[in-house]
Amino acid sequence: MVTETDELAAALDFAAARYPGLSRAQLLTRLALEGHGTAQHAQEARRRQRLDALRAHSGTLTGAYGPRYLERLRQEWPA
Repeated sequence: MVTETDELAAALDFAAARYPGLSRAQLLTRLALEGHGTAQHAQEARRRQRLDALRAHSGTLTGAYGPRYLERLRQEWPA
């Protein structure tokens, strides 16, 4: 059960022009599925951007710390 607020009514009216002949419930379903698809697409785009950034910077610090760096660093820590 959904309360049809003024904002939701406006969205459904707008959707009715795009999808004539559908009931308000069908329009709501259509809008929910479209919103889900849009959100999923945006999430996948953000994931691709993060992976692209990782790939672009991968290996940029290779060799910067030298061999056995962590071992020497850990020896400086208090016991």
